[in-house]
Amino acid sequence: MRIAVTGSIATDHLMTFEGRFAEQLIADQLAQVSLSFLVDKLEVRRGGVAANISFGLGCLGLNPVLVGAVGTDFAEYAAWLERHGVDISGVHVSEMRHTARFVCTTDRDHNQIASFYAGAMAEARNIELWPIVQQVGGIDLVVVGANDPEAMVRHSEECRVRGLAFAADPSQQLARMEGPEVRSLVEGAEYLFANEYEKALTEQKTGWSDAEVLARVRTRVTTLGAKGVRVDRAGEPSLHVPAARVSEAVDPTGGGDAFRAGFLAAVSWGLDLDRCAQVGNATAAHCLEVNGPQEYRLTRQSLLDRLARSYGDDAAAEVADRIPG
Repeated sequence: MRIAVTGSIATDHLMTFEGRFAEQLIADQLAQVSLSFLVDKLEVRRGGVAANISFGLGCLGLNPVLVGAVGTDFAEYAAWLERHGVDISGVHVSEMRHTARFVCTTDRDHNQIASFYAGAMAEARNIELWPIVQQVGGIDLVVVGANDPEAMVRHSEECRVRGLAFAADPSQQLARMEGPEVRSLVEGAEYLFANEYEKALTEQKTGWSDAEVLARVRTRVTTLGAKGVRVDRAGEPSLHVPAARVSEAVDPTGGGDAFRAGFLAAVSWGLDLDRCAQVGNATAAHCLEVNGPQEYRLTRQSLLDRLARSYGDDAAAEVADRIPG
């Protein structure tokens, strides 16, 4: 099964300021703020939902096609993804803009000052999927992840016109999208991914009830954080799968993307929805135990061990028969 993953590709520049922002601000001078903070720590993390999901799929032995827009500063990031099994032939390189970037400084009280530069991501709306599909010899599923909103709507519409199965995963972009855009994105999706808040926001934005959403998508997958995941299909009982065991939760960033990678990898192996959710949870657990959405090390054995500890030997044995060595 060949999967194309569309969405954001970005880097996070995270800095730590050992002082307090509040001590640098003067109440009656806030109309003219000009401050510089000497930071003690800088971490640069690879991110973006499409890149995160593709990284996880690559670690699980698939060769996903990453589709998104980046700047000419993408070379080092590209090499990293290729080393982890990601096909970057579908990535558009902007001649004018840098790769999207999140820059955040955190003080000792965990207050944050941050900026997000969309950059090249705005050019994702110009990407046509069909030439990429032909170039790689066919695509079985397109993930329409958080991206430039116009790109998301265009990709889902092209999937319907071309008869391509797609998964809708709007996540944080739901807040920016209007009802007609969300309805266009959701309609006809093979899978609809969201967390609990995003599920409610989808219903609010579309004006559709839970049942009406289920009538328009084949499978609705709702992540529940530490409570696991719920999978729904119209006319079938709701399926709840508890979270996988986590030794120590270090950083939630990217956990949802890792879940999607595991879930979709299991779909490609032909497993049932219960196992797909278990593999998704086990993959997410790897991510939750480290800092950064692409800093975890996922091997065949580490996945099988996590499945056995969390869901029993039968779960691990069934996955072992399908996961590449």
